[in-house]
Amino acid sequence: MDSLLRLDDTYIERIDKETEEVLAKETSEFLKQPIEYFKIHKNEFLYVESKSFDQVKTDAISFEVDNAFDTYDVMLGLKFQKKYASKIKDQLGNQLESEETPFDLIFNGEDGLWDLNFTFNYVSGFKEDMTIGEAFDLIFSFLQELVRAVEEIA
Repeated sequence: MDSLLRLDDTYIERIDKETEEVLAKETSEFLKQPIEYFKIHKNEFLYVESKSFDQVKTDAISFEVDNAFDTYDVMLGLKFQKKYASKIKDQLGNQLESEETPFDLIFNGEDGLWDLNFTFNYVSGFKEDMTIGEAFDLIFSFLQELVRAVEEIA
């Protein structure tokens, strides 16, 4: 399967974590890099926008390595109303394979989005040797399952 991020409407940037300065605008070629790239370049994160993300109720996804825990983290704004808090939390707990709570979910009243951060390492199908493109395909599938489950319950 071709990565969703190879679509023409995808915008990809590598950004410095500390200054939030854009280091480079990337093409889909960058997606062939292993995710380990971010363990080597811990000062960077990847910012990706795509129209296909509308299907999973978000506009953009960021991906990085957590400097403290050395895990891969995914950050995004989830477009659900505030009233779905418990449904979203329950579903995240069901989907993420961890005894701990490997996610943060905070409603941002300013933009009406849920700020969601989760540890990618706990997503079923995660492999340390996957490419960035494979990681984003898995993130997209994870979000599809989350959205589908929350909408069914709603």
